[in-house]
Amino acid sequence: MAKWPSSLESMDMSAFCDFYRGRRVLVTGHTGFKGSWLMLWLQTLGAKVTGLALDPDTKPSHWDALQLKDVNDYRVDLRDAQAVHTVLQEQQPEIIFHLAAQPLVRRSYDMPIDTFSTNVMGLIHLLEAVRNCPSVRVVINATTDKVYAEQTCEEGYRENSPLGGHDPYSSSKACAELISECWRKSFFASAEPAVRLATVRAGNVIGGGDWATDRLVPDLVRASITGKVLMVRQPNAIRPWQHVLEPLSGYLRLGQLLWEDVNLVGAWNFGPGRVGEISVQQLSKNLAKHWGSIKIEHDGHPHPHEASVLRLNADAACTQLGWSSVWSIDESLKRTACWYKEFYENQKILSQQDLNAYIKTAKSLKMAWV
Repeated sequence: MAKWPSSLESMDMSAFCDFYRGRRVLVTGHTGFKGSWLMLWLQTLGAKVTGLALDPDTKPSHWDALQLKDVNDYRVDLRDAQAVHTVLQEQQPEIIFHLAAQPLVRRSYDMPIDTFSTNVMGLIHLLEAVRNCPSVRVVINATTDKVYAEQTCEEGYRENSPLGGHDPYSSSKACAELISECWRKSFFASAEPAVRLATVRAGNVIGGGDWATDRLVPDLVRASITGKVLMVRQPNAIRPWQHVLEPLSGYLRLGQLLWEDVNLVGAWNFGPGRVGEISVQQLSKNLAKHWGSIKIEHDGHPHPHEASVLRLNADAACTQLGWSSVWSIDESLKRTACWYKEFYENQKILSQQDLNAYIKTAKSLKMAWV
């Protein structure tokens, strides 16, 4: 069993102007990689946290390693409308972060029906439960940077770029964007709506505690540990890489501001900008500087379509929310490599230390949310 730091006392609970202290917050997908990091952060902010998700998809998992106490942990399938309704009625959340999804592109080709039923109908079940839960004021629905129609876009996709989605995962998330807009206009629209609904589109996230298959960093770590060469599909594919805490700080900032400002409903991008937009091959080389020997090769076989270049423009979040990246891509890779080394070599979990360090750096940079 991994060793977890003894207390949260040293962690900064004043971020976001103490907004989350005592708030009832629901996180769907809390047993996943990004969701478990968000649960940790919300708990340290003093929120009353509830999670709704399936069991972790991997062993080990970041959620199991954290062993968070004093959280309401519901194992519920979003496709079960009545079960979702029951959780909201029991917990009466004020803010919902919707992260639950079938999140993998390659898996979506193998399981298109499950992908659409979870990512589309699961969202509809949640929004319908929200309609019948008067305590809810803010809903933030996490989709993906892959919702955009593929096109050459040197400045990066903006929130008003055309939606698309070639593969079942991307398409299902583009559908989730349209559904969110539909519910916002059809059921949540008024001069002062009871529910403020926003969608968030984040770049590729990295960080300790991810063991999903078909994600580059965990695949690189596994291959390196076993002394194997990782065969990659598109070594020259460019993606916007960022530490998992980067978009989460954006989600939390948006949730804070949405509470008071109805004009912030809509879609928001959270990405690292050009400095974090590097190729699969370059990211592998940069990770090796902090991890050790990593070997990749192009497998040369035909694969289902994936975009060769994906750039995300987050200017709106910077100018309107006061949000921007805190860590460079090199710092993010350094932290990620150290996290896995401590886990495998010393059975230690560095998530709390990473969160502390992230907040400390944000303070030094005078980020608006701290």
